[in-house]
Amino acid sequence: MRRNLALACHFCNRYKGPNLAGIDPTTGTLTRPFNPRIDIWNQHFQTQAGHIIGLTPVGRTTVYVLNMNRPDRVRVRRELEPEMFLR
Repeated sequence: MRRNLALACHFCNRYKGPNLAGIDPTTGTLTRPFNPRIDIWNQHFQTQAGHIIGLTPVGRTTVYVLNMNRPDRVRVRRELEPEMFLR
């Protein structure tokens, strides 16, 4: 049994690839991505009109590396926003 697996959509998985870190676009420093096993989503991200905004170096790096704000993904989030983000 593999213990290092985490559920991810195929877009995120494709963009992440073998990367264990990325560059924070604000500070330019090498930063690890969000780890769903140890990090709390709301501490690193918020949503605005379907966009995912990185609040921390970890959040910004993850959004950048995984290309989380592609126009098609933002459009889907906007359509789902009342159901997904207002719980």
